[in-house]
Amino acid sequence: MAIIGSKLLHPLIGIALLLPAPGAAAPTPSTSVADPIPPRSMGVGPYQRIVLRNVTIVNGTGAPAQGPYDIVLSGDRIAEIRSIGVPGAIDESSRAEPGDYEIDLTGHYVLPGFVDTHVHLHTLEDGQGVPSDYVLKLWLASGVTSVRDVGSSGRPIEWLLDIKRRSERNEIVAPRIHIYPMFHDILDQPVNDPDMARQAVREAKRRGADGIKFIGGEEDVLYAALDEAEKVGLPTTMHHAQQVVAYADVLQTSAHGLDSMEHWYGLPEAMFTDQAVQGWPTDYVNNDEQMRFGQAGRLWKQAAEPGSKPWNHVMDTLLEREFVLSPTFTAYLTSRDFMRMSRATWHEEYTLPSLWDWYRPSRANHGSYWFDWTTEDEMAWKENYRLWMRFVNDYKNRGGAVTVGSDSGFIYNLYGFGYVQEMLLLREAGFSPLEVVHAATQVGAEALGRGDELGTIRVGRKADLIIVDGNPIANLKLLFGTGTVKLNDDTGQVERVGGVAYTVKDGIIYDARALRAEVRDQVARQKAERNIPAGPMKIEAVDLTR
Repeated sequence: MAIIGSKLLHPLIGIALLLPAPGAAAPTPSTSVADPIPPRSMGVGPYQRIVLRNVTIVNGTGAPAQGPYDIVLSGDRIAEIRSIGVPGAIDESSRAEPGDYEIDLTGHYVLPGFVDTHVHLHTLEDGQGVPSDYVLKLWLASGVTSVRDVGSSGRPIEWLLDIKRRSERNEIVAPRIHIYPMFHDILDQPVNDPDMARQAVREAKRRGADGIKFIGGEEDVLYAALDEAEKVGLPTTMHHAQQVVAYADVLQTSAHGLDSMEHWYGLPEAMFTDQAVQGWPTDYVNNDEQMRFGQAGRLWKQAAEPGSKPWNHVMDTLLEREFVLSPTFTAYLTSRDFMRMSRATWHEEYTLPSLWDWYRPSRANHGSYWFDWTTEDEMAWKENYRLWMRFVNDYKNRGGAVTVGSDSGFIYNLYGFGYVQEMLLLREAGFSPLEVVHAATQVGAEALGRGDELGTIRVGRKADLIIVDGNPIANLKLLFGTGTVKLNDDTGQVERVGGVAYTVKDGIIYDARALRAEVRDQVARQKAERNIPAGPMKIEAVDLTR
């Protein structure tokens, strides 16, 4: 980190965070933000008795689909799962008793609510200019009922804690939120010594954080903070920044008590065999993001070969420590195929123009590093993915915990849609469809310490569910809000099918299609305000006066 005047410059993303002038009193944390989240005006329930009839269940444990069933919800809990026969032979006498509210879901699959273990909630006051309501609705419309926020805009914990409480009371349309503030955002001044590090951890605990997310820090500061987090019972995760991996790779941090990691930095560095640090070019400057991401894509090939002794040593050690991986494959997907991600189907209707402005090439905006992105950069990233995915899949196969985290909001990675992309990327890595759903549900819930309430379909669990028209195990693309293309042989017409039909959180049934319609309206209104013509938005500069 570097101090510039009275601002703290984030070492990775170049965002200036306001700090008090030297000698000034620290400001009182405020929850105010010029981006109000409106009160909830949609959703059915909860009721004393809701019956979801004729469903097929994928329960999140890794078990195959089962059904048909009638599911009974009572308040915010699953009250009964009633078998009603076998496919093609329903026994009407076995049905659940009538409810206060019922839905016939013949042909639908029901899954546990998804858990996104890596999110950032943005606001109108950020450079992206996206309303928080827009982000929350995209998550919920994609079946995400629980999120782990790992740092939002440098805002105080109290701001997000207020949103978390309103979500818990279902006063707003939002997933349940777990708060992991960035370590460097907890105090209103830089943390430069071990005593301050411990103070910051205790302060996070006092103010209601659910955990802490680290990016960097001096060695003694980082390890003091990890030790204090262990003492006060705060879970920890980390993005191992390039500035610290020389003394803090994943073996070293997990030895000091780190519980999980984001992305993959710090993992290949623990498997170097003929070097101590990454082989950067001599003109490398970390704050040039094209340099940083370009060289990140050339890192895995510098590590030990898959299946080698160093590879297995790292894996064995992390497994022994019950370490959790949150890969966020989708966060870097544009790096291996810029055209595919920048022209994704959903951008036209679901990406706000203000967010599109952020995505486009920019020296200042984080993740907008397309100054001159080449074929060679993309080829390097394809190889990077091959090795990275091999490690993650091997880790899962040997019993390791791998969650689904999207890190949406940057690099053409759209909220909600990016989560489903992450599921597809786990499938590409070698996970079976059922293993993907297991990672997105039960493993994610356990990583948040909520496995006794969330992540599986079981009597007594929270009524957090996803209802999909069709079989997502056969085709995960059915989970996209835009669905997928299918030829109707009866009519000869090409149709779009799928999309999450309903998201249930705390026994409240949200029409996911209505949520998506609200987001589309938000996008259409902003386009009209900016006089942006219909059709895909352009990446290059556009003269709208012609």
